[in-house]
Amino acid sequence: MANTTKDQQDILRKLNIHVLNPMQIEAISVIENTTNTILLSPTGTGKTLAFLLPIIKILDPNCTDVQALIIVPSRELAIQIEQVVRNMGSGFKVNAVYGGRPMSKDKIEIKHTPAILIGTPGRIADHFSNNRFSLKNIKSLILDEFDKSLEDGFEVEMRDIINQLPHINKRVLTSATKTLKIPDFVRLNLPTTINYLQEKIASKLDVKTVLSTSKTKLPSLLELLQFLGNQNGIIFCNLRESIEQVSDFLNRNKINHSCFSGGMDQKERERALIKFRNGTHRVLIATDLASRGLDIPELRFIIHYEMPRAEEEFTHRNGRAARVDSKGTAYILKKENEELALYVKNAKGIDISKKPIHKPQFWETLFISGGRKDKISKGDIAGLFFKQGMITKDQLGYIELKQDCAFIAVPKVIALELINKLNNTRLKKKKIRVTLL
Repeated sequence: MANTTKDQQDILRKLNIHVLNPMQIEAISVIENTTNTILLSPTGTGKTLAFLLPIIKILDPNCTDVQALIIVPSRELAIQIEQVVRNMGSGFKVNAVYGGRPMSKDKIEIKHTPAILIGTPGRIADHFSNNRFSLKNIKSLILDEFDKSLEDGFEVEMRDIINQLPHINKRVLTSATKTLKIPDFVRLNLPTTINYLQEKIASKLDVKTVLSTSKTKLPSLLELLQFLGNQNGIIFCNLRESIEQVSDFLNRNKINHSCFSGGMDQKERERALIKFRNGTHRVLIATDLASRGLDIPELRFIIHYEMPRAEEEFTHRNGRAARVDSKGTAYILKKENEELALYVKNAKGIDISKKPIHKPQFWETLFISGGRKDKISKGDIAGLFFKQGMITKDQLGYIELKQDCAFIAVPKVIALELINKLNNTRLKKKKIRVTLL
């Protein structure tokens, strides 16, 4: 049950959003007034907010059951949407459930039933089959990045879930691509389609080629990273083996970075993204798993260390570097005799021999053993670091607050000093541990 529900303007003010984009305005209107909606729009255009605002508007604050179910293809997308809902401050409880973490955590969090449940198909199907909450008041169903869920082989679980939801009166399917037929079991009768895929969202993206004359592309990759300085970006590879090769090379050349692939366990993936988001690591080496559905703001560049196998993946990768109103550059590393794919258009060569001067920034991530369940807020953590840690505002990095822990970026030169000052201190009556992540 919601304590204090907020209207759309309150939510937008809390998110510091002054104007919605045309896609969001149209989507909100259509979803509010239509039973079945298909929302097609490129990665990074704000689809999450476009479907959350109208769905939250129709939730009943007096209902104690799950009312809206959001099915997503990946753990990271579930976590991202959960955080967006929390940041909205709507007053409605939300939880994300997904594979790769203990089921006991799910059971504890959904013991007090959320109004909005987000999850991956396999984990949601498990909760359904074990009757962990009532399904009778689930009336809104969102299949976010539905094409990806079906590609990943979740059709059996999705069919099973949807067949147990007879009271759905609002369906929303979203995607950043239009390549897949929607199965009959979704029961998407006479949907209204909102299609912004042809909008020139990527017009602010520059595509440049970097010629590599060495046997491998690694020396040219290092030269390009030195040219880019301390900007944030992703290096895309096709294989986990390529990620390992690039990572080993960057480690030898003292380039801090995170890695992200399906072969890593959930905790490793989450912590890699935390360090990337807060600036501890400026570079993320990833497979196409990172091309959509991740909360990674303000990327200045992406690098195609290996070109993707299809145009669709190329588009999704590039979308990470030119989101909404931001500008970015996609760099293609190519060998002398390598032909670019036909779908690569307007790519221009670039000379990276002249390197701009960048002031280095070195951050470290600290782990704090207390979170939301301990009634700890970001303000509480900031206060602790200001008062007892005696740091300045410039030394306070990004704070990421979780259910049972938190992470904070601080300058590397004072990280150990802060641990000595703050470890085993009290925060909101809880004795906390402060350690390096």
